[in-house]
Amino acid sequence: MTSRHFLYLLPLLVFLGLSVYFAIGLGKDPSKLPSALLDKPVPQFDLPPLLEDLPGLATADFGGEVVMVNVFASWCIPCRLEHPLITRLADDGILPVFGINYKDEKADATAWLKELGNSYTRIGWDLSGRVGIDWGVYGVPETYIIGKQGRIRYKYVGPIFREMLDETLLPIIRELQAE
Repeated sequence: MTSRHFLYLLPLLVFLGLSVYFAIGLGKDPSKLPSALLDKPVPQFDLPPLLEDLPGLATADFGGEVVMVNVFASWCIPCRLEHPLITRLADDGILPVFGINYKDEKADATAWLKELGNSYTRIGWDLSGRVGIDWGVYGVPETYIIGKQGRIRYKYVGPIFREMLDETLLPIIRELQAE
């Protein structure tokens, strides 16, 4: 084969290589994004409260019990879809649910919670998104399960649906609560 023939084949080889690369990437579940924080302590942070009648959220609030941290925003449509399940977890006493309100105006987030209901035990207000960066937030919604020792034990990216809650989250929560 001459170099001239190779030049004709080069675009085809590049195209095939890129096609394989993207096909592998598209086949991955985006909710299973890796987190460098798994099994590490909750990052150091101290967020002011979103609501007047609930405390904010800080590193010192973790430890001693299994809790869920839900990162949400009023402008997030998937957050609205998962909110009834988050509420059920808290209202049924399965575990405390803490919230991090992410890059949201206080009035908008407050109105959203007033409309949909609020079962969060604590809600920190992360207007700048700085704490979200420390937690490794890719976007909202994101959910974290924190173990009794204050370590991040599980991270889920995307809205929680009933099947995911029943088949993945609840078994993890029960296992961590039994430790």
